[in-house]
Amino acid sequence: VKMATDRRRYTFLCSLVLFQLTSGITAEGSVIDLNEDNWHQMLEGEWMVEFFAPWCPACKALKPIWKEFASWSNDLEISVGQVDVTTSPGLSGRFMVTALPTIYHVKDGVFRQYRGSRDKDEFMSFIEERRWEAIEEVPAWKSPASFQMSVVSQFFKLSMVLRSVHSVLVEDYGLPTWGSYLVFALATILVGALLGLILVCIIDFVFPPKAHGPAPVVTSAGLKADDDEEDLVEDSEVRVEDNLKEDMPKEDTQEGEKCDKEMEQDEEEEEEEEEEEEEDEDEAEEEKARSEGEGKEKEDSQAEDDKDSQAEDDKESKSSPEVRRRRPRKD
Repeated sequence: VKMATDRRRYTFLCSLVLFQLTSGITAEGSVIDLNEDNWHQMLEGEWMVEFFAPWCPACKALKPIWKEFASWSNDLEISVGQVDVTTSPGLSGRFMVTALPTIYHVKDGVFRQYRGSRDKDEFMSFIEERRWEAIEEVPAWKSPASFQMSVVSQFFKLSMVLRSVHSVLVEDYGLPTWGSYLVFALATILVGALLGLILVCIIDFVFPPKAHGPAPVVTSAGLKADDDEEDLVEDSEVRVEDNLKEDMPKEDTQEGEKCDKEMEQDEEEEEEEEEEEEEDEDEAEEEKARSEGEGKEKEDSQAEDDKDSQAEDDKESKSSPEVRRRRPRKD
């Protein structure tokens, strides 16, 4: 009986030791590699995520520290992940990573960027003391899970594809750099033209142009009918005016006639005044023209007199030496 109890104790102790050993092994967490396919895991629970690149010296220095910090992830009840931006460029665009390494704290889909010192104790105190609550959250419009950041990530993916195509054209096919740029320019023009054509077709399909019917043919019969309608309208208007005049009392009609006469007299007086003003203006213009004509005549006559006197003076000057020659000398 004693030996049986000793065996039971021995087996119990062995099982307890094995349990502690296995529990100690499983207690150590590891770094979870995140990429374009499984990054949505960080939207649930609490995470610390590092963005790194293999060629980055600071990332290489942080690698052992990050791995040691990940070993405490189960005790801290968090998950520790890392993203290689060279293999997942879309995630770097989604999180707007501009420097390496970049660390984010994620709590139930709420993102905060870690900006503290990069050592294990600081990471652990950041989680245990809940220092992340003092950090401002990433705004909703800039959240990696938003639609606009998804579009940005697609552009980052496209840029990496174009970069790989450029390297293939230059390195594998020996195309010069300017030739590769020319290929991209032509491709951009063709793609833009194709997209524009598709957009125009979609607009025409959604908003078709309105169908214009044939222009109405104008005939002589139609013109005659229009003229008859106009005559009828004019006759009806005249009849309405006559009826109104008949319905008006005599006093009103007399006053209306007086007003009409006064208005006619005023108009006649205004016309007479305008005619008188026009006549005065015409007379003034005629007098002005006459005075100008008389002045010109005087100037012309004066000029003629001056010419005649000048001609006589010239004749006298020419005849004076001949007279002198004919006169005899007196001794």
